Amino acid sequence: MRFSNPSIQKIWGLFCPSFPMAGRLLLLGLFSLPAWAEETPETQTSETETQEAQNPKATAVEQQMLKPVVVTAAPMDEPLTVVTDAKAPRQPIPAHDGADHLKTIPGFSIIRKGGSDGDPVFRGMAGSRLNILSNGEVILGGCGGRMDPPTAYIFPGSYDSITLLKGPQSVIWGPGSSAGTVLFEREFRPYEQSGYRLFGGLMFGSFGRNDQIVDAEMGDPSYDMRLIGTRSSMDDYLDGNGNRVHSSYMRWSIGTVLGFMPDENTRLELSASLSDGKAAYADRMMDGSKFARENLSLRFEKKKISALIEKMEAHAYYNYVDHVMDNYSLREQPGSKSVNNPDRRTTGFRLASNLHLSALSLLKVGFDQQSNWHRFRSGNDLNYRSQTRLADATFHDHGLFAEWTQTLSAESGLIAGLRVDFWKAKDQRTGVSTSGETRRDILPSGFVRYEHDFGANSLVVGLGHNERFPDFWEAISQNKQSETSNSAFKVRSEKNTQLDVGAIYRVHPKLRLSASVFVSWLKDYILIDNSRALKDASLVRNVNALTFGGEVGAAFAFARHWSLNANLAYVHGNNLTDSTPLAQMPPFDSRFTLEYDDGTWLFGALARLVAAQNRFDKNKGSIAGQDIGATPGFGVFSLNAGYRLRKNLLLLVGVDNLFNKTYAEAISRSGSMVLGYDQTRRINEPGRSFWLKLDLKL
Repeated sequence: MRFSNPSIQKIWGLFCPSFPMAGRLLLLGLFSLPAWAEETPETQTSETETQEAQNPKATAVEQQMLKPVVVTAAPMDEPLTVVTDAKAPRQPIPAHDGADHLKTIPGFSIIRKGGSDGDPVFRGMAGSRLNILSNGEVILGGCGGRMDPPTAYIFPGSYDSITLLKGPQSVIWGPGSSAGTVLFEREFRPYEQSGYRLFGGLMFGSFGRNDQIVDAEMGDPSYDMRLIGTRSSMDDYLDGNGNRVHSSYMRWSIGTVLGFMPDENTRLELSASLSDGKAAYADRMMDGSKFARENLSLRFEKKKISALIEKMEAHAYYNYVDHVMDNYSLREQPGSKSVNNPDRRTTGFRLASNLHLSALSLLKVGFDQQSNWHRFRSGNDLNYRSQTRLADATFHDHGLFAEWTQTLSAESGLIAGLRVDFWKAKDQRTGVSTSGETRRDILPSGFVRYEHDFGANSLVVGLGHNERFPDFWEAISQNKQSETSNSAFKVRSEKNTQLDVGAIYRVHPKLRLSASVFVSWLKDYILIDNSRALKDASLVRNVNALTFGGEVGAAFAFARHWSLNANLAYVHGNNLTDSTPLAQMPPFDSRFTLEYDDGTWLFGALARLVAAQNRFDKNKGSIAGQDIGATPGFGVFSLNAGYRLRKNLLLLVGVDNLFNKTYAEAISRSGSMVLGYDQTRRINEPGRSFWLKLDLKL
């Protein structure tokens, strides 16, 4: 490929050898934009007005995506709800997976294991306490040691929005949700006529960071087709002391969505995707050499069926994860080579309907089901593929739900929900006291919430109760034991009763305050206790616990194009049974940002200040990690700047950890001895990192 501009030719020659084909095509598109990509402001305004008249909701989403904003701390859009653009650049620049993308939302922490696949923690709650859905689907990893949490199979740039629903304040998204629900969603935006949409992104950074994404779509009023491809890779990073951390990774995904609309109120959608990759881990003796996922999904939606039935939807899906971990592919291994190869098949179905009982009453009712089958095999580098996979556990859940919304006045409303889950699980392991046993539980959940608007201000008060069935990692994996036997299969279900209060208050048109606080009573909290001497096993216990805390934010537009933002998050937990702090509670975390954006140029400065954590319970915690000890506080500063090169073409540069601070998060995993690397007590965060990002949207 040749370009007439010598500078562009030089750039192409420099980067082309290191780019996959998708990246090369995107670069070609960026530097070969036709003249229509540089329309005048008058033309843009006219188009916007037309689109607003035709499809206000879709236009609002598109306008948000066009804003050249780097997200540093996603704010609450409504009390107890956070919605963020999945494609928007953010700082610190995230890895390829869903967990690192969530860490910009106040209240979230990430348990670091290496360069990728960290475990997300919200308000100190991890694992299945946080319900994470990919386009309404459950993804469950295979590794018994949480090498691949659900977010490891989520590529954020391939989605349109990320929504956090705080607390047990919804029943329509499946079981669990004791801490909250996270929805990674792709949005359907209908076409008024034949057309296409394109989003592309390139990113380069320190430590060999190299990302590409292409999201291409075309359609007309009767059909649409979407193709999404992502790739992300990075070498080992250096911490602030210049020590190399075993943390390299490479991931890719490709997916397609086909939609058919026989009329404006009916849609049938078929989607499929594949992904794979590899990742090095600094917290254990094995790395992930394969993260293969297959997905199939079928959806049907019908709107405006009758005066009573506003909408009906059906959704069936299939997810299969084939995960390989070994001790030789990504690290030196002078001894014997070993391989573990778990896999998991997850299927699900959901049928729901929105019923307009009256002009002021809406009832959402439905049924959902999910099943998963876990198997395992192991061996060495030569024979593991020939080994027979042995099933060790199956889980089935059938849930019935109803969620009622009642408008009380123009300013207030009442929302209430009830859910019942029918669980069945079978222990298929051998050599444990519960071999071949089946357990069944009927678990209720529900909530009631009052919402009130005071003009531009909002107040929400909700009381929720959630009962959570023990997950695979608590009941089955890695030799979990109870206090009375060599199996934790019969550990009691966990019950959470929580009060949530949220408010948004606009003191002035330029000053906005928000707050979300909670108090949670946890009965039969499932604690992973490694403080007692058990050979090659973890003790699983039920305890009672109390947690409280929340998030507070402020945004002040103090001058034209300038704004100041502050976000504070805190959680406090007590283990009432043991009279100790509840383990794995992150410390007080604050973020302060200064932002400038005039529509062409933008600038951002981020200061993250985290307090010391002296409340811990050593060797206790959750399936995601255990407390190690006290941690000092730290402060990290980052900068970013950007320039809109053309309409819908944005160039961003940034530096994270500007002063090269050496630090580790309080809930980081402990470092393991990896040949050729310095072992640290905790896995340190990356040192100073530079990055450059180029985004295109047509």
